[in-house]
Amino acid sequence: MSPVRRFFSRWQNLLGLFLVTIFVVVAITAPWLSPQDPENPGPIKQVGRAIDFEPRSPQEVPPLGTLSSQISVYHAVVWGARSAVVFGLIVAIFTALIGTLVGAVSAYFGGFVNSLLMRITDAFLSFPIIAGVVLISQLITTTLHEAGLRFFKNVSSQQIFSNATSSFYLEEELPPFLQMLMNLDPVLIAFILFSWMPYARIMNTVVRRTRNADYVEAARALGAGHNRLIFRHLIPNSITPMIVLAAKDVGGMVLLQATFTFIGMGGNSPWGMVLVRGRDWIITQGGIFTYWWVFIPATLALILFGIGWNLLGDGLNDALNPRTQ
Repeated sequence: MSPVRRFFSRWQNLLGLFLVTIFVVVAITAPWLSPQDPENPGPIKQVGRAIDFEPRSPQEVPPLGTLSSQISVYHAVVWGARSAVVFGLIVAIFTALIGTLVGAVSAYFGGFVNSLLMRITDAFLSFPIIAGVVLISQLITTTLHEAGLRFFKNVSSQQIFSNATSSFYLEEELPPFLQMLMNLDPVLIAFILFSWMPYARIMNTVVRRTRNADYVEAARALGAGHNRLIFRHLIPNSITPMIVLAAKDVGGMVLLQATFTFIGMGGNSPWGMVLVRGRDWIITQGGIFTYWWVFIPATLALILFGIGWNLLGDGLNDALNPRTQ
């Protein structure tokens, strides 16, 4: 049975593909499903008076009700899908690229190179990702501080002020490096820097088994150089576990990003922001599920997003695994 037929023969794989497709479609069509506020674009959209702190039900303010200060739950869920897909894919792709390159190079050259790169990998593995988020955040803040600039941003006017010099700047007049630092997401950077190690370990193991295979020896006998052997022969024939792990990591990284947002450690997860704004309304004097819309839509979105990518990863593993062919 071909890999494609084997993939589509299991209902779990179809469910995973269906869920992932739904989130991707919502992410692409977000501007049409829920247009942004021109005066304050972003995943958070106010649809009523800010002084009205009690959430409104879907019957009063369709389609998914509001949070306190009349923040649209529907808008945040829709744009959260776009944020989740982009964030998850960026982290998964970059971590897979870094880990694949480190693992393949270390296994191919072996000896001292392999020992050095694998010890570096082990060092990164021992570093907790939450500490990485704090480290990256502090590095960015310190760099801006050392530049002599302490910024705060007026979102409505897109203007930036410097407390250090009491001078006034338009955002586009800032040096490009400072603009880049201010727009960096510490959680995104930390996830990439401290999540590539499993890919390196797996790729190292696979390449060490295949570096002396007949097709590699034949290419070497024909005069193929190191780059050609690594990027033309070894990596393409060892990439299957990386694809499976990356697919699963898309969902896992988005769940972790929402967790960091919820506990106040950074991150820009709209679904996490909804849960933060709605947590005070989960249990009220009226009961537990009185304001169900402040947490159930975002929670379901996170759960289904994670399930979808995990099922898709399992399906790819079953379809691409040569032992099942």
